[in-house]
Amino acid sequence: MSKSLSDKIRNIGIMAHIDAGKTTATERILYYSGIVHRLGDVDHGTAAMDWMPQEKERGITIQSAATTFVWKSHQINLIDTPGHVDFTAEVERSLRILDGAVAIFCAVGGVEPQSETVWHQADRYNVPRIAFVNKMDRQGADFSRVLEMIRDMLGAKPITVILPIGSGTGFSGIIDIIEGHAVYFDETSQGARFSIEKIPVEYQTEYENARDALWEAAAMLDETAMEKYFNGDLSSDHVRKLLRIGTISGQLVPVLCGAALKNIGIQQLMDAIVDWLPSPSELPPVTGLLKDGSITEIERRLDAQFTALVFKVQNDPHLGKLAFMRVYSGMIKDGAHVLNNRTGKKERLTRLVRMHANKRNHLDRIQAGDIAAAGLKDVVTGDTLTLQTNPVILESIVFPEPVMRVAIEPMSTSDEKKLNDALSSLANEDPSFRVGIDEESGQTLIKGMGELHLEVISDRIQREYGVSVRTGKPQVSYRESISCIAVGSGEFKRSIQGRGHFGHALLRVSPTESGIEFTNTLDNNKLPEHFANAVEKGVKGSIGAGPLAGFALDGIKIELLEAELHATDSSETGYSYAGAMALRTCLKKGKPVLREPVMKLNIICPSNYVGEVIGDVNSRRGSIISMEPRGEVQSINARVPLAELFGYSSALRSLTQGRAGFSMQFYDYALIAENITRELLDQMGITSLHMSW
Repeated sequence: MSKSLSDKIRNIGIMAHIDAGKTTATERILYYSGIVHRLGDVDHGTAAMDWMPQEKERGITIQSAATTFVWKSHQINLIDTPGHVDFTAEVERSLRILDGAVAIFCAVGGVEPQSETVWHQADRYNVPRIAFVNKMDRQGADFSRVLEMIRDMLGAKPITVILPIGSGTGFSGIIDIIEGHAVYFDETSQGARFSIEKIPVEYQTEYENARDALWEAAAMLDETAMEKYFNGDLSSDHVRKLLRIGTISGQLVPVLCGAALKNIGIQQLMDAIVDWLPSPSELPPVTGLLKDGSITEIERRLDAQFTALVFKVQNDPHLGKLAFMRVYSGMIKDGAHVLNNRTGKKERLTRLVRMHANKRNHLDRIQAGDIAAAGLKDVVTGDTLTLQTNPVILESIVFPEPVMRVAIEPMSTSDEKKLNDALSSLANEDPSFRVGIDEESGQTLIKGMGELHLEVISDRIQREYGVSVRTGKPQVSYRESISCIAVGSGEFKRSIQGRGHFGHALLRVSPTESGIEFTNTLDNNKLPEHFANAVEKGVKGSIGAGPLAGFALDGIKIELLEAELHATDSSETGYSYAGAMALRTCLKKGKPVLREPVMKLNIICPSNYVGEVIGDVNSRRGSIISMEPRGEVQSINARVPLAELFGYSSALRSLTQGRAGFSMQFYDYALIAENITRELLDQMGITSLHMSW
């Protein structure tokens, strides 16, 4: 890609814990860049980026929303992501395709549970970050404490580039450490105008200490700069360039501060995005797989072959199915044909648009560095689009498994087809949402990341698709595993349509922490590879239903130990069935057990209610992990089974007279005690013959 194009582009995301102020900050960014001419308000449902009715009513972001603006001659493609744990898949797919991110932290809450989650998601994709400590105007705001939490809890190296002048009700402005002056914002212009003044005398020492730390951290990145630092002639321009190097390499995280709701510090954040987050040309090539399985590198160039990754699919009421894509290389025009490397089929790229929340601007073409959307019929999240002459598959996106399910049915039997169409459409949009059938009752089950996730899905079915539905009580998506090593065999011997089919397999299964692992211990002389693959196919086709209650299997290692060959009748069908039969035998012998999702719970409550809150957590089979005082309140971290947290919001309000709040996120699957397993199976009406502790 030519320098004249790419060094003026930034692809960034805004990420944080719920209620840290992401959308409010984004609204100010759009206002100061001239994209909107009236400041939106999350609480009043007027935020441009929260366009869904469910977002306006709840005052939270549910779907990631994309927009584009210009700041200091740079085109910035921005994605505002959700902060609620139920919608973490939206963050995952956004970070997969972004070049940089702004992590927003509440000056009172600091590093909260979802802040930690999204930070580690960004770590996984090596996304450079800058941090913005928001809500400095709130009572209890503590800038220094947030810096310590970023350092201690996230393992990052924060470096202060902006200092606050005061905090809480006394927060009045900021100090720009690199430029060496104070900045005060004009309330009458909604922060659009600001004045540059001398640093207050009482902040001079704090400024000098912060400046020394910043200069030293920047100088550590370059030997020549270190010499200049020791000689006392390291310039502010040089420091700014070094900070860019440190940020892009992940060695430093520049930290700014402000108060988005009070319109303080946002323009400096916009400057930081341009100054320190990378352009596409500064990042290494992306890797992909060719047809033969070999790895190839794709240069981020305009004159290379067209390559794009679909990171989101959305059903638009006017344009039909829209595929959001990140273009990594090349250029393509509206109406051209692209190859979907998952399906192997060509499809016409129609209605190229650049999105501003739910509004669209038509594009004649898209090119390397762009984030755009197009009408495509047969695409799913994670598909790679290329030209037919360049079939390559980019790394896809891995989404978390659902932990909760509810039964759903239409109010009228005449709406069954409409409901099925709606569920199919929503599942195509949201990879963390699944649809299934309860084999015993025949009911349709919808599965998601939590109560709010499924509640929003049900609401969308009624509003967007016009189907009135009723849902059952939320149920936990348990997993099944085994408690001991077991060995078992399976033999399939049958004539099908006049042809003999034979297969035999001996398996050993062992309990592991998580996942399903299959290992073939035989070489090709004992069992040809295509028969071993058939055994694996049969095994993996059977892991969706365990022997206790039909829940999916998890935490099992499966080894193929032996297999017999038949002189004439050995077949892939036979070995596939034999593998499935051997697995069922092993599971019965392995003393099957249930595993349940455990949530990491963070509770903020007044100190005088701590005893009641801890007692309630213990009564829910939970355990307290840590407690930390935060001014007049306590932050309690606990781990509690999801099954015990239904209705917890109301219970916590009742315990603390409405003065406590909480957030939770999935932690892990844990073994359920024998007595509780028996109770659960009884509630499900299941008398298991396979439990034998």
